[in-house]
Amino acid sequence: MAVGMVVVFDFDKTIINCDSDNWIVDELGVKDLFTQLLPTMTWNPLMDRMMTELHARRKTIQDISECLKRVPIHPNIVSAIKSAHAFGCDLRVLSDANDFFIDAILKHHGIRDCFSEIKTNPSFIDEQGRLRILPFHDFISSSHGCTLCPPNMCKGLMMGKIRASVSADGKKHFIYVGDGAPDFCAGLKLEEGDFLLPRKNYPIWDLISANPLLNKAKIYEWNECDELGTILLNTVKAFFIGDKSGKERSNHLVPIDCKSQSSSVSASAHDAFQNALPVPLPRQ
Repeated sequence: MAVGMVVVFDFDKTIINCDSDNWIVDELGVKDLFTQLLPTMTWNPLMDRMMTELHARRKTIQDISECLKRVPIHPNIVSAIKSAHAFGCDLRVLSDANDFFIDAILKHHGIRDCFSEIKTNPSFIDEQGRLRILPFHDFISSSHGCTLCPPNMCKGLMMGKIRASVSADGKKHFIYVGDGAPDFCAGLKLEEGDFLLPRKNYPIWDLISANPLLNKAKIYEWNECDELGTILLNTVKAFFIGDKSGKERSNHLVPIDCKSQSSSVSASAHDAFQNALPVPLPRQ
């Protein structure tokens, strides 16, 4: 049986070329209140508070949905997602946005059905017609203990669970695509034979450059979303061509110089990095 490929995407500033939370806050006119409350609240509860404010200003669920349809997404990304799905990749989203925003955007562009799973903050519409946004992890009751990620979601922990959940179907290789510090945390769960596609000059890139020995995956950087579409599709094609031929998989892309192809770190990369960086990072 052919070895499978799982592609896990961040959403904000990766599939779409903006932050979906900021897009709604800016476009629907609650930026001033958001900025005022930001120093006093963590991000996830603050977005729930913004939904309450929008409801109080008579903004409907339809208004939010229509606003999300205008979120910028490059056609090359849409095309690459459809092509990767057609190749047989198992596509998933791991995001600190929320399921209402992500579903609305993916459905609008006709690619929701390309994804087998979306791991993100849950949401629901209450009896008053107000969108409510909840944390993926109840950080009030307990901490996930990761200083790289926001309190409501550790992407490293989630990537570990995703890898474990698909292992029963045979050996899988992974591609992870992202831009933020939590995406670096997720990337630490990748193994040899996997691929990490970080956005250059974003927090994930800075962390990789500063800690080149912690990642075991091959790294192919990208700058803009049109470039990501090409790199993603080339990586997928090279993987499946190599798998079918029974030969060693090759890639015409060249790993970045700062990446070491092997690591001498004795502890797990995630734990090692937690010890090196005890200060929590802001949401990216």
